[in-house]
Amino acid sequence: MTQSIVVQVGQCGNQVGCRFWDLALREHAHVNQVGVYDEALSSFFRNVDQRGADSSGDKITALKARAVLVDMEEGVLGEILQGPLRSLFSSTQLISDVSGSGNNWAVGHHTYGLAYREQIVDQVRKAAEHCDCLQCFFLIHSMGGGTGSGLGTFVLKLLEDEFPEVYRIVTSVYPTAEDDVITSPYNSVLAMKELTEHADCVLPVDNQSLVDIVGKIQHMSNTGKPGCTIKKDCTIISGQGGVVKVEKPFDAMNNIVANLLLNITSSARFEGSLNMDLNEIAMNLVPFPRLHYLLSSLTPLYTLADVSVPPRRLDQMFSDAFSKEHQLIRADPKHNLYLACALMLRGNVQLSDLRRNIERLRPTLPFVPWNQEGWKTSLCSVPPVCHSHSLLALANNTCVKSTFFELKERFVKLYRRKAHLHHYLAVDGMELAGFNEALSSISALIEEYTHLESPLMPNAPRLTIAT
Repeated sequence: MTQSIVVQVGQCGNQVGCRFWDLALREHAHVNQVGVYDEALSSFFRNVDQRGADSSGDKITALKARAVLVDMEEGVLGEILQGPLRSLFSSTQLISDVSGSGNNWAVGHHTYGLAYREQIVDQVRKAAEHCDCLQCFFLIHSMGGGTGSGLGTFVLKLLEDEFPEVYRIVTSVYPTAEDDVITSPYNSVLAMKELTEHADCVLPVDNQSLVDIVGKIQHMSNTGKPGCTIKKDCTIISGQGGVVKVEKPFDAMNNIVANLLLNITSSARFEGSLNMDLNEIAMNLVPFPRLHYLLSSLTPLYTLADVSVPPRRLDQMFSDAFSKEHQLIRADPKHNLYLACALMLRGNVQLSDLRRNIERLRPTLPFVPWNQEGWKTSLCSVPPVCHSHSLLALANNTCVKSTFFELKERFVKLYRRKAHLHHYLAVDGMELAGFNEALSSISALIEEYTHLESPLMPNAPRLTIAT
C-alpha cells in the first residue's frame, strides 16, 4: 500500500485540510470498527506509540497525520493546536509566523519562501521518512491571498526539487470576481505560472461553485416537499459524525473540497474490483504536460430521506456528473472538447453499469478526434459515509480556459494602470518582469487550449519525410 502526504498552506488551505482530516477519520472509523491499524489507514496516518515512534502492533495506539501545515499567521494553526484534531499533529508539523503575507504573492513567495525554506524541507523530509512507499503530495491552497498563492507555489517548486519522482496533485481554490482581496488577480495569475510549470495535476475549485452547491442543498433542506426531503446529515456539505462537533463559517464549502480529496484517494485506500493508482490519473488524463487542469464533478450531493422514494437510479448519477450543477468550477464542458475523462466510482456499482453508462453518454460528450476512447475508470467497493454509492468525474476539458480568460482580464485591468504594483516591487526578489512572464504564461495556456479546438486548416503544412 502506498502513502501520501498532505501539505496545506495558508488560511484557506489549512481550513480545507482540517475538514479533510476530520472527514477522513469519520470515514475510516465507519469502515474500520475494530480499531485495527490497517493498510487503508496507513495511506494518510501513522500509528505511533507514547514516544512518538511508529508502533509495531496492529492495534491503533495514536494516529498522526502525514501532513505539514504552513501559514504565516498564527490564527488558524493556533485553533488547530487547541481544537479537537490537535492530537493528529505534532507541534513541529506546524510552521507559522505572526504578520502574514498581506495579500501579497511576492511576500509569500520571496520573503517567507526564503525565510522558511529549510524548515519546510526538513518537515516534509521527516514525513517522507515515515513512508514505506511515498506516492503523492497533495498541496491544498488558495489563489487569491498572499500566503496560499505565494508561499504555496514556492512549496510546490520545493517538492519538485526535493522529490522529483513523487506526484504533485494540487487543489487550488480560485477567487470569485467579487472577491474582497483587490490584488487577487495579481496573486492568482502569478501563482498560475508556477502551477503550470511545477504541478502534475491541478484540481481548480471555484469559490462561487461551492457557494452555489451549498445554496442548492440548503434550499432542498428547507423546502420539505414530498419525495424531496433530504437527510441533513447525509449531504456532501455535512460534517456530522466527525471529531469536530462545532460547525464554523465556510465548513460547508470546505467539506465539498474535502470530499473531493476523499474520493480521489478512495482507490488508494480501499479495495475494489477496478483500482486506480494516483499516478494513473496524470498518466491517463494529461496528454500534454502544461494542460493538466482537471474539471471535477461530485455526485450525489445528498441522500433523500423519504424511504418510499426508490434509491436514486445509477443512470441519473452518471448524468448528474456531467451537469453544471455538480461541477466545482463554473464552465461549460459540453460546448468544448474533452481530452480525457476519469470516472471514479464507490460503492455497490457493477462494471456492466459503468460500461452501459459510458456508452449512453458518449454521443453527448465531444472528445478530441485523436482520443475518442479516452476514458479511465475505477471501482472502489467502499462507499462514502451515508451513501450507497458515489461518483467523482475528473475531466481534462478545454472549457477551463474560460476561467483562465476571466482571470487574465481582471489581471490586465489592474496591470494596465500599474495599480498596486509598488507593493510587489518593494519586495526583494520581485521584478516587473515577473508580471510580464506570468501574463505571457496564462496567455499561452489559453492559446494552447484554444488551439486544440481548432480544426486542421486545409492548407496547413504537413510533415514531410526526408528521403
